[in-house]
Amino acid sequence: MKIIVTGSLGNISKPLAAELVQQGHAVTVISSKAEKQPEIEALGATAAIGSVEDVDFLTAAFTGADAVYVMVPPSFTAMDSRAYHQQIGRNYAQSIQQSGVQRVVQLSSWGAHRSEGTGGILGTHDVEEILGKVPGIALTHLRPTSFYSNMFSFIGMIKARGIIGVNYDGNTRVAFVHTRDIASAAADELTTPATPGRHVRYAASDERTANEVAQVLGAAIGQPDLQWVGLTNEQMQENLVRHGLPAARATEIVDIYASIGNGTLGEDYEQHKPRLGQVKLEDFAKEFAAAFKAAL
Repeated sequence: MKIIVTGSLGNISKPLAAELVQQGHAVTVISSKAEKQPEIEALGATAAIGSVEDVDFLTAAFTGADAVYVMVPPSFTAMDSRAYHQQIGRNYAQSIQQSGVQRVVQLSSWGAHRSEGTGGILGTHDVEEILGKVPGIALTHLRPTSFYSNMFSFIGMIKARGIIGVNYDGNTRVAFVHTRDIASAAADELTTPATPGRHVRYAASDERTANEVAQVLGAAIGQPDLQWVGLTNEQMQENLVRHGLPAARATEIVDIYASIGNGTLGEDYEQHKPRLGQVKLEDFAKEFAAAFKAAL
């Protein structure tokens, strides 16, 4: 198969491209950075250098493909992240339709079924809706749960205050996922025929309470008494802004975590649980411990 992967050599796209190449597929990786071309080619893939904000470039890259994996790259300059997601979603929709590609896998998120109350995930909901209007395609919304890698943001607080503080309490049970398990799920979807229409697949690696997270991470870093402390939304907002996050972006994050705590983010996941992936919390804890040791 000829498969197009967006997302350059990111934490999902790189292992995804590598897995697809190993399976014998002809893979093209889209990147906005020409300096990534040698590394892309070292994987055995073809590099297509251009921007996801360029519809003509995307259309040319998608033309002739059997399947495409689309994701919205993070933007550190967009003033309105939801509007940014909507624009990239429209670019993808136009390019998919103009190129004639029939199989599409979109990197979405759990909570994307909701049109309100999920903060920074609302833009991803909008992309689902935009792509869902493209006629005739077999579209999978791949919805990963909370990324293990988000836990790296706890390192500074642990070093400074000896706690993990987030605006949901320690008894909250959360589904977590490793990017390698997301990549495996994406590879499976891209290479499996699907009927036209919209399909949803969740990706998760483990389900643990927040208190268990603190226990496992604490043991890995030599702090067995590490505690998970539930913060108020206001405390969470203040902490994020104090550490340099713009207020609007901080509010998006606060709303995401609040929706985990009140159960709305995971309500659809609970009805459509996937088979859990291979990377468990204890496995990720080794990565966390290495990052914790390396951090100043």
